[in-house]
Amino acid sequence: MNKGVQSVISDSNIITSHPVMAEPFGNALIELAKKNDRIVGLSADLAKYTDIHIFRDAFPDRFYNVGMSEQLMMCAAAGLAKEGFIPYATTYATFIARRCYDFISQAICEHGLNVKIIGGLPGLQSGYGPSHQATDDLAILGAMPDLTIIDPCDAVETMQATAAIAEYDRPVYMRLLRGNRVPVVLDKYDYVFEIGKAKLLKDGSDALVISCGEMTMRCLDAAEELEKEGRHVAVLHVPTIKPFDRETVLAAIAERSCPVFTAENHTTYGGLGTLVASAVAEEKMIADLHRIALPDQYLEAGTLGRLQDMYGVSQKAVSETMRSVLS
Repeated sequence: MNKGVQSVISDSNIITSHPVMAEPFGNALIELAKKNDRIVGLSADLAKYTDIHIFRDAFPDRFYNVGMSEQLMMCAAAGLAKEGFIPYATTYATFIARRCYDFISQAICEHGLNVKIIGGLPGLQSGYGPSHQATDDLAILGAMPDLTIIDPCDAVETMQATAAIAEYDRPVYMRLLRGNRVPVVLDKYDYVFEIGKAKLLKDGSDALVISCGEMTMRCLDAAEELEKEGRHVAVLHVPTIKPFDRETVLAAIAERSCPVFTAENHTTYGGLGTLVASAVAEEKMIADLHRIALPDQYLEAGTLGRLQDMYGVSQKAVSETMRSVLS
């Protein structure tokens, strides 16, 4: 294996200059489990790479490794939920969306079971190539009825969302930010995660960026860079893809007469940009929309920084795209 690719995969899979936190999901799950003995964890032989290994070590009697059998894990999680447990089932996002769709639908969502599905390496967070790049998970899983979908921005939101979904008695899919260097971004915005709610993190009148996941971090960084050039960019963070906070998004667009960008670590089809465009069209609004997203194609393998620049989702690429439109 190319050593450059290996180095990208083995760390946090997030390139950042922000302060960082180690394993926010695993640590949040441990704190939940101390207070609630119904919390259990599952892995499809990827505990170390989904940060649930520290939960396994803390609560070995409440952890189940089913091996490389993701479909079986979903059915096991459904069975545990039927018995009153709150299972957190973890594996890579590609395996969840592509291998497990029917099992999630038939075993979990059709019955409205209280299963939390946690997907590592969402979007472009891996240099391994298409087999490990979950560029389409929001589109695939977004079509499933009764599945709440969450895309956290940073370590702060990952911990808050992990706790919030434990109290939310419905099926949930959450994209996972993992590893030893997960950025800490939202602490300075006094941010509190709420399921189904978008939050305006930064105001501005020259442009509006509607973003989700780690792209919110890059959009905030880009907005700070552009502010030094005299351009004031508003950043609206949308952590819950489904249910989509249509009211807040449309209000933010209506309040500003400026270009509107959507930014997501996902393909241009079926994700946040599609939701925003559909809502604008259905309301017969006029908006100057621009999408920052991954292309509709299978992506290359390589080092993560190079790939993010190539496909237009790095902080540098976000700044250049916005600067081009605004100038």
